[in-house]
Amino acid sequence: MLVTDDIQALSDVVRGPVALPDSPEFAAETFAFNAATVHRPDVVLGASTAQDVAAGVKWAAERRLPVAVQSTGHGADSVVEGGLLINTRRLQGLHIDPVERTARVGAGVKWRSVLEASVPLGLVGLHGSSTDVGVVGYTVGGGLPVLGRAHGFAADHVRSMEVVTADGALRRIDAEAEAELFALMLGGKGNFGIVTELEFSLFPLGEFYGGGIIYPGADAALILAAFRDWLATLPDDASPSISLLRLPDMEFVPGPLRGQFVVHLRFALLGNREVGDALLAPMRAISTPLMDTAGPMDYLDVDQIHMDPADPLPFTAGGALLKDLGEETLAELLQHTGEGSDCPLLLVEIRPLGGALAREGAVPNAVSGRDAAFLLFLLGFKMPPVAEAVTASIRSTLAAMAPHSTGFTLVNFHGEPGDEADRARAWAPPVYERMRAAKSSYDPGNLLRFGHTITGVPSLG
Repeated sequence: MLVTDDIQALSDVVRGPVALPDSPEFAAETFAFNAATVHRPDVVLGASTAQDVAAGVKWAAERRLPVAVQSTGHGADSVVEGGLLINTRRLQGLHIDPVERTARVGAGVKWRSVLEASVPLGLVGLHGSSTDVGVVGYTVGGGLPVLGRAHGFAADHVRSMEVVTADGALRRIDAEAEAELFALMLGGKGNFGIVTELEFSLFPLGEFYGGGIIYPGADAALILAAFRDWLATLPDDASPSISLLRLPDMEFVPGPLRGQFVVHLRFALLGNREVGDALLAPMRAISTPLMDTAGPMDYLDVDQIHMDPADPLPFTAGGALLKDLGEETLAELLQHTGEGSDCPLLLVEIRPLGGALAREGAVPNAVSGRDAAFLLFLLGFKMPPVAEAVTASIRSTLAAMAPHSTGFTLVNFHGEPGDEADRARAWAPPVYERMRAAKSSYDPGNLLRFGHTITGVPSLG
C-alpha cells in the first residue's frame, strides 16, 4: 500500500503532476477516448519529459508496482486497476525534416499535428482512419494506414525510437543499436518499454483522391460481392475498405443518415480525378448511392474518408484476420450482421490487406497479418441497454467467421484482451515465442502488464 512518503518520493523526482484518486485532476489525467474504460490506478503521473517517464518507471519498479501508459486512450480496451499510470500527452515535441523526409515526435503527438506540419511540405505519414489518434500507440501496435496497400504498415518505416525499459533506463534504439529490442517494440504493443519519442519516414504527396460512397443496407449482399470482385482490378496505390453501419440518431452522424442501416465504401488513392473516377466507376454503377463524396481531396480533409467519430464514446470491439471473402464467407457474415439480423453493432468493417502490407518491412519487426487477405473489425456501443447484446454479437460473429479466419488478429484491432492464449493470437507463433523470451529479459518482474501484454518464459531456476 502506498503511503504519503511514497507519493512525495515520486513528486520529488518528476516535473509533471502526480495525482491520487481523490485529487481534482485525477479524472482528466486518466480519461480515455474509449469512455467505456475508466482507469483506476493507485496514482497517475502526467509526464512532462522523457526523464519523468524514466523516473516514474524506476519509482514503480522499486515498489514492485505495475506500470501502464496512455496518451489519448483510443486503444484503451481494458481497465488499468492499481499501480502507476503514466500519461504521456504532454510530450508534444514535433520536428519535420523535409530533406531526409522524416518526422520525430513525442509520445503525446497526434497524427493531426504531424499532417498539419508535413502536408504543406508535400509530405505525409502513414496514419490510420482517424488523425485524432496518437502516433506512438498506433505505430507500436503495427499501424494500419489509410495508404497501407501503397506503403505497408506504419511500423515498417520507423527509423528510431527513444524508449524507457522496465529498469527505468532511457534508451535510444534503432535497427543497429539494440536491434532485437527495436524489432520487438515495433508491433509488440508496449510489452518491452514505454516509447517517449519516435522517428519515422514520410512519403511524397502528390495529387490525392479520396472519399466514400454510401449505399442502402438492403443491397449489402450485392455490394459486398461486387467489392470483392472489384478489388482484383485495383493497383496498390488504391486503398479501399467497406463497412456495414447501423447509424444511431446521434450528433456525429450526418443528418440524412441518422438511424439508417447503410453500406459505406471508403476509397483513398494517390492519383488524380481521371484515374480515381475510372477506378471507382464499377462501384458507382452498383445500387443507387445515398451519398457520394469521392473526388480530389485536400489531404488535410482525409478524416472525411472514414468519418470516424471525433468525440469520445463508450465502445467495445473485436477483430479477426480473414483468408478470403468468398461466397461462403460473405453469406456467413451477412447472416450474422446483415439486413434482417438482430445485429446491434455500430460497425462491421472489412479492410483489404495485400499490396505492400503483404511484404516484409525495411527492418525486422513483430507486426502480424502479412499472410492475411482481409481484416474484419467489429465495434459497438458499450453502454446500457445494448452493452450485453453488443458483446454477445461480437463473440458470435467471430465464432461464425473462425473457419474463414487465419486464427490470428492485428493487435490494434484485437479488442479486449482475454487469457494468454487469446492474447497470443496477435502474433505469429515464432514471433510470440521470441517475445516471451525477450519479456523475461527486458521485464523479468512483469512490470508492464496492463493492456495487450504477454508473460515471459518461466525461469528454470
